[in-house]
Amino acid sequence: VAGRADGRGPSPRREGHMDYILDGFAVALRLLLAGDPETFSAVWATLSSSALAMVVALCVGMPCGFALGFFSFPGRRAARLVVDTMLCFPTVVIGLLVYLLLSRRGPLADLEMLFTIPGMAVGLALLGLPIVMALTALAVEQADGRLRQTLLTLGADGWQVLPATLWEVRFHLLGAGVTAFGRIVSEVGISMMVGGNIKWHTRTITTAIALETGKGEFAVGIALGLVLLGIAFAINLMLAFLRRRARA
Repeated sequence: VAGRADGRGPSPRREGHMDYILDGFAVALRLLLAGDPETFSAVWATLSSSALAMVVALCVGMPCGFALGFFSFPGRRAARLVVDTMLCFPTVVIGLLVYLLLSRRGPLADLEMLFTIPGMAVGLALLGLPIVMALTALAVEQADGRLRQTLLTLGADGWQVLPATLWEVRFHLLGAGVTAFGRIVSEVGISMMVGGNIKWHTRTITTAIALETGKGEFAVGIALGLVLLGIAFAINLMLAFLRRRARA
């Protein structure tokens, strides 16, 4: 039916489509309010793997990014080119490499990290690491050059200049962390390949959305999507609050 008999108003088919979507949102909200264990199991797996990956990415990426943006050394341009290239590295390839390393025939098989949350965190950390490094290096390069010269004139060495420079560009570093987290928490390929999408264990929000949508369980997918949006909104709200408080 293309429309009403008089040619006015929405067609029954369109109304059915809208009801279908609204019903999905209604069921999704009921799942979240009822604390559906399967839904929140995926949320927990996502937050735990993402948190582990972020700790590694920040602890390794920020010092390396600082060195890349602050010091001059042979091969600096080549290293910067490698880091920038890794920003475009296919995530499926990262998942494949980590899978091969952690598989039974791989060199890290004894760690028994395949199809585990720490194993997923390794792959996700490799995804977030070049983001943190590149954005940290860019922030340090754009920092006020007078700060470095003043500190060096006062007799500060490289290790003393590091915290002062990082504090100067702290908001840029927060932005780098948020960008990396957004990339990590929304990743599907690495989580699917390295984690195995095991129910109650390594099934994350993104892999669960892909699976449930394929099964026709759109309400669960919508519920998980709302949680993912809520996490992103909360992080950006916290970042905006910190910026406003620092400027006050």
